[in-house]
Amino acid sequence: MEYTYPFSLDWSTEEIVDVVQFFEAIEKAYEKGIKREELLTKYRRFKEIVPSIAEEKTYFREFEKESGYVSYPIVKMMKEKGDNTIIKG
Repeated sequence: MEYTYPFSLDWSTEEIVDVVQFFEAIEKAYEKGIKREELLTKYRRFKEIVPSIAEEKTYFREFEKESGYVSYPIVKMMKEKGDNTIIKG
């Protein structure tokens, strides 16, 4: 894909990589589907880096603007589904 991922210049390289991996998991959910546990692990790490709901929404909007993928419905499905579920957007 030809777009950039949202991140903060205040983050470490490892944190940037982890946030990008979370957004790649959102892409994967739309394109192929992703196991709930895999997405949950990446989302938990994302929330360690971005604990604020307001900041989360900002990054989700930036990602949607760049990629066209809407993160919130995928995260909502992840929270509602049981283990071993494939999340598909």
